[in-house]
Amino acid sequence: MPSLPVVLDVDTGVDDACALLLAALHPRLDLRAVTCVGGNAPLADVVRNTLTVLEAAGRDDVPVGVGAARPLLEEPVDARHVHGSDGMADLGMPSPRLRADPRPAVDLLRDTLEAAASAGAPVTVVPLAPMTNLALLARVHPDAFARIGRLVFMGGGVEISNATAAAEFNVFHDPEAAAIVLDACAGHGIPVTMYGLDVFSDPVVTDSEVEDLRRVGTPAARLAAGLVSFHHRRFASAGTTIGDAGAVAILLEPDAVRTERLPVRVELTGTWTRGRTVVDRRDWGGHLDHDPHGLAPALVHVALGIDGPRIAALWLGTVRGEAS
Repeated sequence: MPSLPVVLDVDTGVDDACALLLAALHPRLDLRAVTCVGGNAPLADVVRNTLTVLEAAGRDDVPVGVGAARPLLEEPVDARHVHGSDGMADLGMPSPRLRADPRPAVDLLRDTLEAAASAGAPVTVVPLAPMTNLALLARVHPDAFARIGRLVFMGGGVEISNATAAAEFNVFHDPEAAAIVLDACAGHGIPVTMYGLDVFSDPVVTDSEVEDLRRVGTPAARLAAGLVSFHHRRFASAGTTIGDAGAVAILLEPDAVRTERLPVRVELTGTWTRGRTVVDRRDWGGHLDHDPHGLAPALVHVALGIDGPRIAALWLGTVRGEAS
């Protein structure tokens, strides 16, 4: 089976690192580039963490672009209370040998998308972070943005939120960017999948599976074990989600996730609801006659259910070196 060309856009904390390991190690994914944005941690930490993960995976061939340090309009916030003071589980990893690509993230995205599309293999872009880099690409290089084959983003939620009572962290961190990206995808006819909090926590790795990873002994498996074990300790649980890795995993196991194609908007102005993904699940078209807003132009494949154990098993097998 031919490998799928992918680009990840990350704010590497613990679950982004899990996703990077999957994308870097699975033979049916062709990781063409990774771009970094401030989010879970400040940008310098994100870049260091990203290079550390790729080095552990033996992927010094993957260029890493340094992107936006802050949202388009807001002051930056971070989630180090979740991911550790260094943004990636405080494992005391040595500084990576790898260095970032000299091209800014937006230019690396442009070059990668154009080269892949010209070769007849458009890239699937997977933002696992605030979508600031992608919004800048849509504005600065709209022709390159239009060459995205598919966009699968981790963000938002239908019924569940975390950053506020209404909003998920990645979208809340830069809601203008998320709105720009959804509108640009609608304008260019790019298929979009939203892997949100409704499914995010279902793929779980247990303590015993962490110990199995430690016994594998490879740098990637040791890193994976440390990442998951950190969240076991931080949240006092015997099992924890691999989070963002699920958004990568559904590229490999698309029938493990249940989606509905629904109109989605991002709330930009509400005092209590800024950053909420407003997913329109109305089933009676007559309501539209009285709705001054109409349907959202962005029709998104929204993840509503997932086979969590199957996704976790895929991730574990990949990190153990068993994927084919």
